[in-house]
Amino acid sequence: MYEAISDAIGQTLEQEVTIVDVQALGGGSINQVSCITLDNGERLLLKQQVGAVQADTFQIEFDSLNLLAGYHCVRIPQALVCGDDFLVMEYIQAGTKAADWSEQLGRQLARLQQRSQQGSFGFHCDNYLGTTLQVNKWSDNWLEFWREQRLGKQLRLFAEVAGSKDPLVRKGEQLMQRLDTYLDCVNEPAVLLHGDLWSGNAMADELGSPVILDPACYYGHREAEFGMMRLFGGFGPKCEAAYAEIWPFEPGFEQRFRLYQLYHELNHLNLFGHAYYAACDSSITSLL
Repeated sequence: MYEAISDAIGQTLEQEVTIVDVQALGGGSINQVSCITLDNGERLLLKQQVGAVQADTFQIEFDSLNLLAGYHCVRIPQALVCGDDFLVMEYIQAGTKAADWSEQLGRQLARLQQRSQQGSFGFHCDNYLGTTLQVNKWSDNWLEFWREQRLGKQLRLFAEVAGSKDPLVRKGEQLMQRLDTYLDCVNEPAVLLHGDLWSGNAMADELGSPVILDPACYYGHREAEFGMMRLFGGFGPKCEAAYAEIWPFEPGFEQRFRLYQLYHELNHLNLFGHAYYAACDSSITSLL
């Protein structure tokens, strides 16, 4: 196994290398993450899939990391090489967050989004949010994109399990009929989103500066990034305030944040079960 990975690294570096040490860093039901050491002393990060292999997963992540890094706004691990069942990237030693880490991240995200503006919503390929297929067909209409490829998709997945008479499904259908109330006013360009930016996908490097990783990229409305960022404790008001110094939010953003957060809550409901039902119900009720 490691011989093939060593060969792939060597071809990229244009020199013969051997993996001499592997230290497991953690992982879950999707990926196993390790720090590998080469015979030249260099350390790299290795991700390997656990269980059934989705052949395109690591190629999509490889491309997404390089796309984010190309804007030179926030530190992204440099993707080195990938195969069907592995991805090798720069190993970044985790450090202690600087006192202004949250503010740094907010400003960096705002600059990334300002520099990545474009006309259409979507991505060049579908990708994965956890293990959920995230459809990214190009659209010029944000309301329709969110209705069909985001919120509607998650509600349909839940209805397949819970049935059409489930109270949450019925409330969701009511909200779908009111989406224009919240999104018809959006008249902003598409920007590049990380797409899965919760606190577990951000860290500090050895200097205490922000690093973001494990993206599920697409081009969307900029505020959609904050739907995930507010889950699980979020990044705090200082991060959002620093972002708004660079690119202020439009009126009504609090309700849109809740709508965008609902997408991720529903995804967790579909992935992990009933523990997320109440959160989904609360979000939908607040928007009706």
